[in-house]
Amino acid sequence: MTIRVGDRLPAGSLTECTEFDPATACPMNPRAVDVGEQARGKKLVIFGVPGAFTPTCSVKHLPGFVANHDRLRAKGVDEIWCMAVNDGFVMAAWGREQKAGGKVRMMADGSAEYAKKLGLERDLTANGMGIRCHRFAMIVDDGVVKYLGVEASGKFEVSNAEAVLAHL
Repeated sequence: MTIRVGDRLPAGSLTECTEFDPATACPMNPRAVDVGEQARGKKLVIFGVPGAFTPTCSVKHLPGFVANHDRLRAKGVDEIWCMAVNDGFVMAAWGREQKAGGKVRMMADGSAEYAKKLGLERDLTANGMGIRCHRFAMIVDDGVVKYLGVEASGKFEVSNAEAVLAHL
């Protein structure tokens, strides 16, 4: 069942990698992040993308949240999270390339376990991408979903930074 407005985020973890090897510049030391613990007492914007380095995700979705970081913070958002079914190393490298550091936390859901708990998994096996997550955005206040925008296939209307700002 898909998570809905008014629901509490399910228990689970994502992976975040914030360290880079000084000699190779490769991401290192990914760490588990307890979603419930990190959401407690905060207003979060969590947006999900089908995959790091994919066209809409890299050209519009993540850059929109990076560019609107200050506007979102001014509306009371404590943290912005980008979630994708990729590993922590890929998410860290993508975040670095997109200059997301200090603005958007890059959260990996490597096996789509959290996407499944949200009911937002998407089977893109026919396209060679395996199980991913739907493109979505949510506003979460102290662990409770206050807004949820899940995109129809090929659309980018309800999960972009502007749509989220309109619901804050």
